[in-house]
Amino acid sequence: MATATLTIDLDAIAANWRALDRLSAPGTQTAAVVKADAYGLGIDRVAPALARAGARRFFTAVAEEGARLRQILGPGPQIGILGGHMAGDTEMIHDLDLTPMLNSVQQVTRHLESLPGHPFGIQLDTGMNRLGLEDPEWRAIAPIVLEAGPDFLMSHLACADEPDHPMNAAQLAQFHRMTDGTGIPRSFAATGGILLGPDYHFDLTRPGIGLYGGQPFAEAHPTVTLSLPVIQTRAVAAGETVGYANSWTADRPTTVATLSAGYADGLPRTLSNKVHLWDGDTPVPLIGRVSMDLITADIGHLPEVPRSLDILGPHQGVDDLATIAGTIGYEILTSLGPRYARRYVTRQGGQA
Repeated sequence: MATATLTIDLDAIAANWRALDRLSAPGTQTAAVVKADAYGLGIDRVAPALARAGARRFFTAVAEEGARLRQILGPGPQIGILGGHMAGDTEMIHDLDLTPMLNSVQQVTRHLESLPGHPFGIQLDTGMNRLGLEDPEWRAIAPIVLEAGPDFLMSHLACADEPDHPMNAAQLAQFHRMTDGTGIPRSFAATGGILLGPDYHFDLTRPGIGLYGGQPFAEAHPTVTLSLPVIQTRAVAAGETVGYANSWTADRPTTVATLSAGYADGLPRTLSNKVHLWDGDTPVPLIGRVSMDLITADIGHLPEVPRSLDILGPHQGVDDLATIAGTIGYEILTSLGPRYARRYVTRQGGQA
C-alpha cells in the first residue's frame, strides 16, 4: 500500500485530558478544545473519547465546526464557539444549541437581538490584541451584558508557554480588573495557563495542544505515530545525486529508499536534508529535498529494506519534528494531510 498510516492513540488523548483536569484547581471545570478537526487528528473519533474521559464542555473555532461536533456528541455537552456569533450563524447557533463567545460590540448586539435568552459567553481582550472586547468597550456595555446573564467571561494568554514572561502577570491583573465583582464564572487558562498555576485557573480551563501530546505540557503522553511506506529502492553510486536541485550527493555507494509522503501531506520542505526517520530504534537520514508526494532516505546501513519508516513516534515527537522544521507542534499536527490512513487504537492495542 502506498498510503502512509497515521496511528492515533485515543487512550493517550483521554489520559492527557484527565492529567490536565487533575492539574486544574479544585472546583475548576476542565473543557476540551477540539478546533481544526481536533488539531488534525479527527474530531469524530477524538471528541467521543474525550467525552468518555469526562469532558462536558468543548470549544471549536467556528460555528460550522460546532455544528459537526453537535452531530457527533448529540445533545448535552456545551459547545463553545471561540469565533463568536458571526453574520449568518444565528439559525445554526439556535438550532444546534451552540454557545458563542461574543468578541465585539457588534456580536453582542447581534446575539442579544436575534437570540434573546440563548446562552453566550464574552471574550475580553486583556492585551493580546486579537479577539475580544477592549476595556472601554466592556465597561460601556457591561451592564447590558451582565443583565442578560452570560455563561462565563473569558480571555486568552499571549505568552503562557513562557512561564516567566511578564505578560502573563500583566494579563492576569487586567483580567481581574475587568471581571472582579461581576459574579460571573470566568475562564482564562488554556494548556499553558493551567501549568502557570491555580491563580490562572478560575472556574473553567480550556486545554488544547496538551491533549494531543504537545508542548508546553511536557508530561503529556505521545498520541501519534506516522509511518511512511517505502515504495521503491535503488542502488546509488558515490557521486550520484538525489532529488530536486541535486541537493544531496552520495559520498559512498548506498541504497536510497523513496517513501510516500511529502509537503502536500504536511511534511515541511524545511525538513529537507535535516531530519531522521526511524526503523525501530535505528535512525535513517532523510536525504534530498522534500517534494510534493515523496521523500527519500539513505537506508544503506540497514540490514534489510524496511516496509516503512516512522517520522513521528517514540523517538521523534511532534515538537521534535517542529523544532527541526523551524515551526511549532501545533502547525505540524494541524497540517497532517488527508491522504494519511488514520488508524485509531487504544492503549491495550486494539483498534477503536
